Amino acid sequence: MKAALIGFVSGVVIILIFVLLKRIEKKLIYGMILAVIGFLYVGFTWSDFGLFSINTLQAIFFLFLAYYGIKSNSYILIAGYFLHGIWDLVYSQAANTALIPPHYDLFCSTLDFTVGVYLLIIRYQLGVKAKV
Repeated sequence: MKAALIGFVSGVVIILIFVLLKRIEKKLIYGMILAVIGFLYVGFTWSDFGLFSINTLQAIFFLFLAYYGIKSNSYILIAGYFLHGIWDLVYSQAANTALIPPHYDLFCSTLDFTVGVYLLIIRYQLGVKAKV
């Protein structure tokens, strides 16, 4: 529960920082964050070739989601955050998590869902032509 609270607070802090920094291209920043979070798993699992391979593939998948979310459609970027949150939860149930920090799944999935919900609300409020 503590990890989920820290993930939520971290997500809110990220959102607030970018709300306050009005000149920053937010869609690009949120895309870069999505691209990077997938690669954290690669760093955690480099010593186990099987997990390393799986995590490299998922990191590349989220990298492409981030790229296409930035370039074409912010709904792809939003979906990327939700999918990564689901990845966090599924990974903790399906894979050997000995190499992952304790409670990382709750922290990261909560952060992902917080940012994803925020981006979805903003996208909905601003309409189809708005930038995230």
